[in-house]
Amino acid sequence: MFIENPNEFEELVSDGVVLVDFFAEWCGPCKMLEPVLESVAAEAPGAVAKVDVDVHQDLARQHGVQGVPTVVIYADGEPVEQLVGVRGKDQYVQLLEQYAN
Repeated sequence: MFIENPNEFEELVSDGVVLVDFFAEWCGPCKMLEPVLESVAAEAPGAVAKVDVDVHQDLARQHGVQGVPTVVIYADGEPVEQLVGVRGKDQYVQLLEQYAN
């Protein structure tokens, strides 16, 4: 799910567990991360969303994103984990499961 505006973002992260991928189209590691997160979305609890930092610079800045890819996990509206760079699918799934319980 691509975030289209800040209101949509706030509504999405306000409830439950959500993994948000802050990415850029020009970013090579971001492209490597895409299939990993598609796989995570298929099997992990919670939602997975994407925010293009070039389109939503203010949103990225508000959430402390300084590099891409940055994955932030939100639990009930609060950021609980921030991971910069590409990680393995298992780490993302484990974090989502941890905060979903």
